[in-house]
Formats: sequence, structure tokens, C-alpha cells
Amino acid sequence: MTEVRIDKWLWAMRIYKTRTVATDACKKGRITVNNDTNPVKPARVIHVGDTVHVRKPPVTYSFRVKQLTENRLGARLVPEYLENVTPQDQYDLLDVVKISGFVDRRKGLGRPTKREGRELARFTDTYASDSGWDFDFEDIGDDE
Repeated sequence: MTEVRIDKWLWAMRIYKTRTVATDACKKGRITVNNDTNPVKPARVIHVGDTVHVRKPPVTYSFRVKQLTENRLGARLVPEYLENVTPQDQYDLLDVVKISGFVDRRKGLGRPTKREGRELARFTDTYASDSGWDFDFEDIGDDE
């Protein structure tokens, strides 16, 4: 096998759960190949040695193709078919988002869940005591 469709390969390598989701990612412009700025279509073929960039906001993962297959593999076999070449700064970005994810809520997400509320309380308690900040906004006689 010398070439495989990108959507089949993404599904087979377990980067996306279904082939439909992989196809949708291609159509939305989240997949690029070999540092090309143009997003690829689902029918684009890839070859051994290509580098596939998968944007799952906020991180862009990079994978080097070692072998090709159209069939879905067990998770233990995946490292034989691809090499993860994602730079460390992308993983650092993911850590930053995990820390600040419940503080900077996107518009339209509504009220925080109970879990997010507990995490926010834990976050403010931890950083308030460490940095000397006081989040207790009391009016201390400014009007007097």
C-alpha cells in the first residue's frame, strides 16, 4: 500500500473516534499535511514520511506517518504506524488552558456547574493565600 485517504488514516490511527468525525475535521480545515497552509480535503492521499497536523483547539498535534493502513488498529499497534512529533510548547499550551479553563469561560456557556464552582473556589483560595490577594471585596470606609 503506497497511499491512503487522510480521513481513513486519521480514523485508523485513533486520532478521531469515527470516520465521519475525521471527514468533518478535514472539511472544517483542521487538517494540514507537510507544513502546507492549505487545509486538505478528506479524499487527499498521504504517503509514508508525510507529516499530518491536526488542530484540536487550542493544540495543534503533529504526526509523522511511518506506515499506512485503512483498517482500524488496536491502540497498542498505533505507535508502529505513526510518530508523535508535536512540539512541547503545544502541550504547555494545553496545561495553561487546563488551569485557566474554568476561570475564563467562553460566552454562552451559562452558569458554572457545581464541579466548576468547587474548582474556582479551590483556585481562588489557593492563590489568594499564596500571593496576598484578598478576594473578599468589603467596603472599607471609602465613603466616610
